[in-house]
Amino acid sequence: MLERTHLTAWALAAVLSAPLAMAQDASDPFAELPDEAPAATSSQPAASEPASATDSGGAGEVAVDDFGAGEDDAGSEFEDDFGSELESEYGFDPADEFSSVEEPEDRDPWEGFNRAMFRFNDTADRWFLKPAAVSYRQVTPHFMQTGISNFFSNLHEVNNVLNNVLQWKWGQAGNDTGRFLVNSTVGLVGLFDVAQHMGLERSDGEDFGQTLAVWGMSSGPYLVVPFLGPSTVRDAPAEVVEWYTNPLTYLDDNAVENTLKTLDLIQLRASLLQAESLLQGDRYVLMRDAYLQRREFLINDGEQEDDFGGDLDEYDF
Repeated sequence: MLERTHLTAWALAAVLSAPLAMAQDASDPFAELPDEAPAATSSQPAASEPASATDSGGAGEVAVDDFGAGEDDAGSEFEDDFGSELESEYGFDPADEFSSVEEPEDRDPWEGFNRAMFRFNDTADRWFLKPAAVSYRQVTPHFMQTGISNFFSNLHEVNNVLNNVLQWKWGQAGNDTGRFLVNSTVGLVGLFDVAQHMGLERSDGEDFGQTLAVWGMSSGPYLVVPFLGPSTVRDAPAEVVEWYTNPLTYLDDNAVENTLKTLDLIQLRASLLQAESLLQGDRYVLMRDAYLQRREFLINDGEQEDDFGGDLDEYDF
């Protein structure tokens, strides 16, 4: 069993590291070329020359200009109304939430390759994983979905405790250890989250990628891994460690192990079905920015700098 586990882990490591070797020369075969602005000719009037009211068709030109301005105003009003609707419904505007001051080419230099992998994963999800998740939500009673989610979350506490110790988060390590012990016994192998009623709240989770970040390792470029989705150069190889820290890896029965891991993946995908309604427009950019911001949030344990109102500090209220 140990030899099988080593071989599987090395195979996973090979899959994770393969995109790194391909990314340098990879390009998106479906990328659109930027439109080139037409060069100005002598026959075209200069933009700085004012239109004369006595010129032929002058009135028509004014009408066209007014019509274009009206379209711009209507477009801006529509965008404002659409953003206001999203903000009132979801509590934030996705355009503002996923925006970043960092240049895209700095964090995503392999965008061509990543977009190709994103389309590959999206196609696989559309044909296989998403239909399974939808069927799971439809045929499984809600209380069973809650129990299954609690069961796998309880197993993930083992990984949380290990990475808490590696990051010297002793308080959180004690909390997660207590959650695992209580829910594994009183909570019937984790089907019921009894620990939360005892003041042991569920954390956002820890993984080895976050541990590497705490140790000072930079994230590196953004990377979309086949079948695994959004990641970074730092976080992708850390998945090998996650393989070993998953208690399901050490089950002797291959059928039981594969069944449970597949069920864990399906229930995780089912929990993200409602979040898809926010992905409007360029889904690749939204998912990339959301992933990077979420990772930054987890690494900093939710402690992010908030400079809102910083310009008002000079005024004494």
